[in-house]
Amino acid sequence: MTSTIGAGARLGNGELRRMVAKTLADNPTAEYSPREIAKLISRSSGAVGNALKTLTDAGQAEQTNPKPLRYRATAATAAAATGAPAPKPAAPAPAPKPAAPKPAARRTGNKRAPAPAPVSGPTVTRPNGQAYHLRKLAGRTDVDVLRTMRTAEVPVLLYGPPGTGKTSLIEAAYGDLLTVQGDSDTTVADFVGEYTQKPDGTFVFVHGPLIRAMREGRVLFVDDATLIPPTVLACMYPAMDGRKEIVIKANGGEVVTAEPGFFVVAGHNPGVHGAILSDALSSRFAFQVSVGSDFDLAGQLGVDPQAVKVARNLATRKDAGEIGWAPQLRELLAFKKIAAATDLATAAANLIGTAPEDDREIVATVVKTVFGNSYKPLALGSRI
Repeated sequence: MTSTIGAGARLGNGELRRMVAKTLADNPTAEYSPREIAKLISRSSGAVGNALKTLTDAGQAEQTNPKPLRYRATAATAAAATGAPAPKPAAPAPAPKPAAPKPAARRTGNKRAPAPAPVSGPTVTRPNGQAYHLRKLAGRTDVDVLRTMRTAEVPVLLYGPPGTGKTSLIEAAYGDLLTVQGDSDTTVADFVGEYTQKPDGTFVFVHGPLIRAMREGRVLFVDDATLIPPTVLACMYPAMDGRKEIVIKANGGEVVTAEPGFFVVAGHNPGVHGAILSDALSSRFAFQVSVGSDFDLAGQLGVDPQAVKVARNLATRKDAGEIGWAPQLRELLAFKKIAAATDLATAAANLIGTAPEDDREIVATVVKTVFGNSYKPLALGSRI
């Protein structure tokens, strides 16, 4: 199945979810990953992942495997794919607005909540069980500083090339994350939620990650925030300023007030096409940190010294404007795994193939200089 809508076309509210639901419903016994569905309908895997989660929360899809993520249809998936407009729900009787919280709800008197205890040791365990290696920031560890920003209610923006460890740091600093994966198809509904049809045919409003984070006093991580249209991002600004409040117009004007602990952190990849850090977004993230690759750490983690040398050389050339790409920590760790599974020559050839086509000639030259051999990107040969 392929999408009948152009890959670059903007979709209406809920249209992507209907496309995802139709893919599942067309093959009800098959299991799909977000990436597989994204290829079938020519949409981003991040947006498809958000749609799958919304469908699953409403019982209109089933997660069959957590890692790697796999989904399949349920009895209600076909209905979700029809595109029938949701009946306008009867306006609920207005609930009495809760009394404004006392200042002590978020602080004790004029004092902020005490800062968390400093981390001990060189690593912090991420939710997936992997170790995050602490780095220095403002005279302390990076995790300590980011946790302090949460206590001080200063939103954090991490920026830098893909693969430098921004997400790893955020996961290490905050164990109670809810994530919105940003792209050009992200909508307000992906933040606040929307009406979804239940198996019995009735409709229920399913709250999104922004609302859940506010109610549960958790951290909202907006990944690739600068790929999201500014008009969509504006939906979370009232929750980030002194109001600490969101009005959900789509749900009869429901008012949601942030609980203590609610916090917003975002990631930005400046070199990615379409990523624009607007003044409105930048002004709301008062604490901004550049994240680059730690090549010393790569060596300590067992990456071949020659690969680290290649990365340093290309990073210098990138800073000088000679090249647009350089391998980051993610690529170096992949190099280590590939070399262990095959050999150094295969890993070196793969590193060249990983580079954008415009930069491969320079990357190949640097690899030849460091490794002493010429390599070409990996390609299938003749039949065995």
